[in-house]
Amino acid sequence: MPLLEVTSPALVRQFLDLPARLYQNQPQWISPLDPEIEAVFDPKKNLNFAHGEVIRWVLTDATGTVIGRVAAFINHEAAQPDPTLPVGGMGFFECIDDQAAANELFEACRQWLARRGLAAMDGPINFGERDRFWGLLTDGFTEPNYGMFFHQPYYQRLFEQYGFQLYFRQYTCYREVATPLHPAFSKAFDKYAQQYPAFRFQHADKRQAEKLAQDFHHVYNLAWANHSGVSPMSLEKARDLVKQMKPVLDERLLWFAYHHDEPIAFFVSLPELNQIFKHVNPRFGLLSKLHFLWEKRRYQQRRDKKLFGVIFGVVPAWQGKGIESALMVHARAEFMRAGYHDIEMNWIGDFNPRMLAVTRSIGARIYKTHTTYRFLFDREREFERSPIIR
Repeated sequence: MPLLEVTSPALVRQFLDLPARLYQNQPQWISPLDPEIEAVFDPKKNLNFAHGEVIRWVLTDATGTVIGRVAAFINHEAAQPDPTLPVGGMGFFECIDDQAAANELFEACRQWLARRGLAAMDGPINFGERDRFWGLLTDGFTEPNYGMFFHQPYYQRLFEQYGFQLYFRQYTCYREVATPLHPAFSKAFDKYAQQYPAFRFQHADKRQAEKLAQDFHHVYNLAWANHSGVSPMSLEKARDLVKQMKPVLDERLLWFAYHHDEPIAFFVSLPELNQIFKHVNPRFGLLSKLHFLWEKRRYQQRRDKKLFGVIFGVVPAWQGKGIESALMVHARAEFMRAGYHDIEMNWIGDFNPRMLAVTRSIGARIYKTHTTYRFLFDREREFERSPIIR
């Protein structure tokens, strides 16, 4: 089974086209856009190339038909909590149901990373932030949210039989927006409403892109960058994220809490764009872009829209003080006015019991499970799961 490094336009096309063949009988599958996949591998668009490197392959059978694909990558600035265990990444895995083929793809990643001094690999993950293309879908095989992969159920067996072990699970939780919140949320709302203007809760203004980037950057680095495996975000990266979101964001879905004008919490959501993109050709040429604009306009007029929560965070000094509850009351009311019916909250790690408790408190239930695996190159070394956030 020849393994070919993706170094030509023809091989890029084969890399991108494989999933459509593998999922042709899976009605739930929604293809990511080709330009968004390719942006991961483009040094001009992916800032991680400034301190990292990546390689990708396609695997073919004896007839030259592509039967698998994978990528491996190193981010030299990624947080490494254990200096004795430098970890690289692998991802964008797709394969037929054949353990030998899968093993060849996994082994190519392991060898490439080992030659560069790494001692383990996490996968399937992204050469970028955790907010997209991260984790293997292992439960809840419904339509994927924007930025997330749908996977074949047999992929879990391929990973685990090779030797990957569970590092952490990340959950997507679901609730209807109109579901009433616990009375404690209203108490928190009233408490902070009485302290206006010292405390303010408001959604973003997309005309003020710089303020949005700075506020997001501030809360993210205080609330998330001290977590295991999460690196601080530069202001440049925050600006880039805002720039990427701007064409599709609904400012009514980006909520911040402020104390004396300092941002202290956020709840960032987007329209569930896959409900639009599933009607659009993933190559996303000119006609597809026009089709997207038409579908987007139709979708905005609906009163049963879906949104997905991208990230939620409270700076440590304000955690456990009801800020998140008051923020949720404000956000929920605006979501309903804007015509959103369902919400799926992405990326809640099983290592984050506080956040899981918040989702339970608002009546959300686990709807999908993605798994991030780790493979230790030293098979005698004791395996440890991702540490719990206390």
